[in-house]
Amino acid sequence: MGNQNGLMTKAEAMDNLLVSYEEGVSSSDIMNSIHQVFKFDLESTPYLPTPPRAAIEAYLEHCGNKVTGAEIRKMINQTFGINLDALSALEGARISLYSKNQWMIQHDKDLFAVHTGTGDIDVSIFPTDYFAEQTGSGELPIELINAFISLGYCCEENKASCYFSNPSGEPVPDAFKGQTIMAIISVIKHSYSHL
Repeated sequence: MGNQNGLMTKAEAMDNLLVSYEEGVSSSDIMNSIHQVFKFDLESTPYLPTPPRAAIEAYLEHCGNKVTGAEIRKMINQTFGINLDALSALEGARISLYSKNQWMIQHDKDLFAVHTGTGDIDVSIFPTDYFAEQTGSGELPIELINAFISLGYCCEENKASCYFSNPSGEPVPDAFKGQTIMAIISVIKHSYSHL
């Protein structure tokens, strides 16, 4: 297992932490493992439909306290719209992700940033300062702009960002998020992996 560098993924690190609680996990253990591994505080995340600790406690009551990391991550995604498995898979992809009013992933040498608005109804994508420093351009690459336009994004005239707002007013579906991320990963792999 692990990522391409042979390192443990964040999902695997979370699983290992949860397994270490031999008596079974509590809501505090789950909250702490998310904070320790993914570096964000679920309890301070705004706009969640239900208080995180209460939802996790209800889930544990229903399932018992011997649940797997995968089961917990699935519940977190279904209940709060935070896909921890997807965040784990993005580690090392050089994409910063801002969602739920906080940076979910952000590293100094990330090339592009994905910024979702309140309720994940809209998303903006723009190059990072690091990308601009390395390439001398604050514009999104034309191949990325074309990919985004084909997905339904609008791009600024100055090519500094692309924007999508779900016309239904619903959160952008995971499949759409996946297509967006895959477009970015493809462009990074083909044109910018040397940066």
